Amino acid sequence: QVQLVESGGGLVQPGGSLRLSCAASGGIFSIDAMGWYRQAPGTPGDQRDLVATVTRGGTKKYADSVKGRFTISRDNSKNTVYLQMNNLSPRDTAVYYCNADGVIEHYRSGLNDYWGQGTQVTVSS
Repeated sequence: QVQLVESGGGLVQPGGSLRLSCAASGGIFSIDAMGWYRQAPGTPGDQRDLVATVTRGGTKKYADSVKGRFTISRDNSKNTVYLQMNNLSPRDTAVYYCNADGVIEHYRSGLNDYWGQGTQVTVSS
């Protein structure tokens, strides 16, 4: 079964940096897009906002609010996606979720979509 394991969250002061990692494993043949979404405190339900995504071919997309500060990268050989976050502000405080979309698996048909368990990022002085 496919699992996404995130790491790298924590508490950082405004202006600081963090690097998130997400490794996908479990019978994976290939993954189309991998990315990061976030849910800010007080956001109702399961609403998660796009932060950044990267396709297998390297096409990247960023939310306007993080352009110039965050960088997404990916290692296809390891099915791992990274998010380098610089110049963090309190508005970046959220639970960050990793997503793997268009997953082709060895033992399951179709294109599947998976989420990580989330990692907390808190930006505060």
